[in-house]
Order: sequence, then structure tokens, then C-alpha cells
Amino acid sequence: MHFGDQGERDRKPGKFSRSVPYTLCVMPTAKLWLSRISAGLCFVVAVVLVPGQTKTGPALPVFVDGQAQSVPAFADSSEWIRESLWVETEFDSDHDGKRDRVHVDVTRQRQTDTDGLRVPVIYESSPYFAGTGDGPGIDWDVHQELGADPTPRTFHPDIKFNPKRTRISGSLVYTWVPRGFAVVHSEAPGTGLSGGCPTVGGAPERLAPKAVIDWLNGRAKGFTTIDGQTQVFAKWCTGKVGMTGTSYNGTIPLAAATTGVKGLECVIPVSPNTSYYHYYRSNGLVRSPGGYLGEDVDSLYDFIHSGDPALRDIANRLYRDGEMAKGQDRKTGDYNAFWAERDLLRFARGIRCAVFMCHGFNDWNVVPEHSNRISQAIKGRVPLIQYWHQGGHGGDPPMELMNKWFTRFLYGVQNGIEKGPKAYIVRESAPGGPRRGGPPTPYADFPLPESAPVTLFPRAGGAKSGLLSLTATKGQGKEELTDDVSFDAPSLALADESPHRLIYSAPELTTPLHLSGVARVTLRLASSTPAANLSVYLVQLPWTRGPIGTANLITRGWADPQNYRSLRRGGDYHSMTPGVPLKPGQFVNLTFDLEPKDQIIPAGKRIALMVLSSDRDFTLWPKPGTKLTVDLDSTRIQLPVVGGKAAFAQAVLSK
Repeated sequence: MHFGDQGERDRKPGKFSRSVPYTLCVMPTAKLWLSRISAGLCFVVAVVLVPGQTKTGPALPVFVDGQAQSVPAFADSSEWIRESLWVETEFDSDHDGKRDRVHVDVTRQRQTDTDGLRVPVIYESSPYFAGTGDGPGIDWDVHQELGADPTPRTFHPDIKFNPKRTRISGSLVYTWVPRGFAVVHSEAPGTGLSGGCPTVGGAPERLAPKAVIDWLNGRAKGFTTIDGQTQVFAKWCTGKVGMTGTSYNGTIPLAAATTGVKGLECVIPVSPNTSYYHYYRSNGLVRSPGGYLGEDVDSLYDFIHSGDPALRDIANRLYRDGEMAKGQDRKTGDYNAFWAERDLLRFARGIRCAVFMCHGFNDWNVVPEHSNRISQAIKGRVPLIQYWHQGGHGGDPPMELMNKWFTRFLYGVQNGIEKGPKAYIVRESAPGGPRRGGPPTPYADFPLPESAPVTLFPRAGGAKSGLLSLTATKGQGKEELTDDVSFDAPSLALADESPHRLIYSAPELTTPLHLSGVARVTLRLASSTPAANLSVYLVQLPWTRGPIGTANLITRGWADPQNYRSLRRGGDYHSMTPGVPLKPGQFVNLTFDLEPKDQIIPAGKRIALMVLSSDRDFTLWPKPGTKLTVDLDSTRIQLPVVGGKAAFAQAVLSK
């Protein structure tokens, strides 16, 4: 299913329901309820005998402990109002001279029609709702020499189109409609019954959800059909909208937020892709997302292109065989204007809503930097909380936190969620597992404020295991490795000795060591060929056989030495200069970041830096034989250690 799930499986009715037969709850006054809820809405305290229902008035939302409760009068799905419509956007992606319309469905309480109830919206948008296409040859062949033209892709799936389909998705509805929220879904441009073309990160993916939010606020037009003129209005909506979703469905909330659209009050993006360059490239290197070797923008385009077959030839010509074919550049991997348009960090200053960012530190599909780079950019400007776990792709935060987030920003209930901890991190040993279900530990922020960089220097012996030391020692000389993609990283870490990697380890930890933040590596190296892959791992030794997870891997990163000019002080993708062929034997300097991490390394482990060339799980697969020579005197790694140098020294020296 490539980058993301095909729609989150919805929670069943009652899973998070809470029976409160008699409760003191906060609810808006009846008079104010009939008007549009604003940020300055006043609240009064009322005692009710039945949740959500007064003796004489209509059913109303109920809040306990700062969370919206399931209301029996809202919970009967047979009474819900379901609508299907098309919202007119401000763009024309298929160049037919008319604004594109996107397909939308609404699920809301009966009382929004019968009792004048107005409710906020929880909204999810996706390119996956109408189904996807796959098959052998949809992705690129990674058997490619670096700098050579790639072998063309051979397969373009034909996704079945169902013009009679009206319901988009059932996700979220059983969780949020009983709690007093309407749920809205939309299909991304060029998918399902939406008009237009898929652009995979292009401007329409930011502007399509903006149009839906504008419609919910009365600023855009909705219609009963894709080409008709009978309008549909959202008079039942308060105008306040929150968005959520996982992976591609988590990308779209942030994309909408960058437009600064009025009415989008908060988002909960889970494992969002915030830059297609960071998804398909790393520091100038062509890199596949974990689990999808050979995938690129154009193959993802084919995977999601489920729209009207009559428009597919036009879309293919404009985007897959036009803009994408020219811009994605699998030959050099360099950053360019095509990638810049698909980088949400460039538009992050437009974000004005509250952001609850969620990601896994061992997500090697959408790697953790995607969330971290946006979080650091918006920190201090908008309400921000980060939720991190130790697992892989996906993983919602606890329901209590999500409920409080939506209740705070969509209903205005002052539950203090934004004033509490700024980070929640699921620890490695959390009950219920480190990914989902394990209770998170609250922290002041991520990275932890007590984290400070600690620089370690390699000493000779990397073919077996050299030392990683706090002190630099001159005269360590140069060491060499030979590229061979047939060896994967775990086997290289397990090897007592190997010509295909260099490894340097710090002394054994006598007490646990907490890392929090981003590790940065600096390498001075030379290649025997004009182009080479470079892969860097930070691992725990001894490496144990089995899954690559938290018992072995700390973090990793990749870079193209041809881009050394822009990687001298760390890569700046906004000004990355094109890579240039290497002169065999000439040393170049590279500095780049590994993926963000918050992990407690247990006593008895050794932290090790492993350098290899091609990574068979992520990079292109050139023929073996390229030699990389590393100058140890000019090589180092900075670790983000909680407590800094003193904490590291104590952990490796104390007895």
C-alpha cells in the first residue's frame, strides 16, 4: 500500500464510550448554541440527568474531565444524516478551463436538522478511499549504476472506477459523531469521484482541503453533482474544523494548515510526509522508503490514480509523463524546483492552527524527520504537542489526548491540554508495547531541554571494531571499505570482521544513557569511482539476531558524496547546489544529520558508528567494487545526550 494505509479502520461504537448517568458537565447556553460558536464563546455550568439532554431542550454535547462524551441521542447511527456533494476549488489541475470539484461526504447528527444544533467538524482527506493499484513493475528497478539512466518502468495499473459510489469512508464516524462532532471525508483530486488530477504533493493537495474548509464556513460553493449547479450549504456547521489521518491522510492536514485557511483550528497528523524529497531522497541520494524499494513520485501517482478514466490520459500527459518525468530525476537525486513545490517546510509560516504531531521513531517508511522538521519550524508560534513512540509507521496517540485536543480547539473547553507537557514519548519498556497501547511519558519538550551534543571520535580498527572515544587523537590514518549491496546492514553489524563496512564502538555502558534529538555525522572520505552511495548507522552492540528494532538500531541516515559542496555544514535543501562527479581518490567533507531519536540505551550495550556504502533496503544497487576511504582524523559524530558530556562519561566510566 506504499506510503500510508488505505484509510484508517474505524473504531467501533462504544469502545471509548463512558456511561455517566449523573454528571456535572460544561455546556454552552441554549441561546448561544443557536449561533455560530466563536473563539470567545462563554460557558456555564449545568447539572443534567441524562448526558447531552436537558428536561426541556434539545440534545447537547457533554464534557467531562475536558473530554467530549458519547451522547445517547447522538449515537444511533440509523438516525445520522449522510450527504454526498462536490465542493468547487480554486484550481484547474486538468486544464479544462473549469475549476475542479472534489467529492465530499458528511455524517452528522439528526439534531443538526431537527433541533438547529450546530457542531464542529473532524475531517479526513485521502487519495486512498476509492482503492489503489499495484503490480510487478509499478516501481523502479533499483539495479542501476549511479549516475546512469534508469530502466523505464513497465507497468501502469488500471484502477477500477465506480461512478455510482457515493459513500467515501466510514472512518472516524463511530468515534466522533456520538461525541458531538460531524465527520467529513473528501477524496483527493484525481481520485475516486473527485475531478482534476493527482499531483502527489503539488499545490492542489494544499488547496483542495482548503476549499472544503471554506465550504464549511460558507466561503466556497458545494453542489449536489460534479457538474451541476444545485448548491448544498453547511448551515449546521459552527465553522470550526479539526483534521486528522495517518501517513498520506496525515500529510493532507498539514498541507491544508500551510494555507492558513480560517476555520481550521487544529490538526492531529500521524506519520505525515512533509517533503517528497525527504521521502524519496536523502542528502542528494536516491533512496526508497522502507518496505517499498524502487518507489518514486510517479509510481505513487499510478498507485492512487483512481479517478474518472476519461481524464486519466490528460492527467498522465500533464503530470506522470510530463512534470514528474522531468522533475523527479532518478539519475542524480538532486534537489530542484519540482521537489521544492512538494516541501511543506517552505510553506510552514502559513500554519496558524494548533498542531498535535505524532510519529514513530522507528518509522522507516515516512522517516521521523518529516514530523520533526515541521515541529521545530512552528515551535513557539502556535500551540504544539509532539507524541512519539518507539514503533514503526502509524500509531495514534491515546484517545484521551486526541479527545482533549479536539474538545479544546473545536468546542473551546478550557481543559489545559495546550498548557501541559509539550511532548509525550512512549518508552521502550512501556506496558502494552512501545508502539501502541503503551502509556506515554510526559516531557517538557522534544528534544529534551537537558539534551546537549557530545562529540565522539573514531580510532583505527574499523574492519573489526575500532574505538569511539570522547577524545580526538591525531594520526589515526585512513581506513577503507568496499561496496557490496549483497550484504545487508544487520549482517554487517553482526560480523566480527568485514571488508564491506567500518564500525567504531564506545565503551560498554555501565548505566543507561538517554539520547534525545538529532545525531550529526561528519566524514572526510574519498571514492574510487565518480559516484558512490553512503549509508551511516548508529547501532547498539552486541547486535542481537532478530528484528532490527530498538534492541539493535538507534538511528541511521544516507547521503550522496557528490553533494559534498552543500553538505559541508549540514544539508540545506532550500539552497542545495547540484552534485558534481567525484574525482577518484580526492577527499571531500560531508556533514549531515541522522534521523531524530529519543531512546534510552540500556546498560551492557555499546553505542557504535557503522559506515557502509550501498544499503540494500533503501538505496540503488550498483555493481560491487567501489571503494570508500575514510580519513579518521577528520571524522566524528555528535550524539544528543541528555545530561551532555558529563552524563556520557559517567555512563561509560562508572563502576
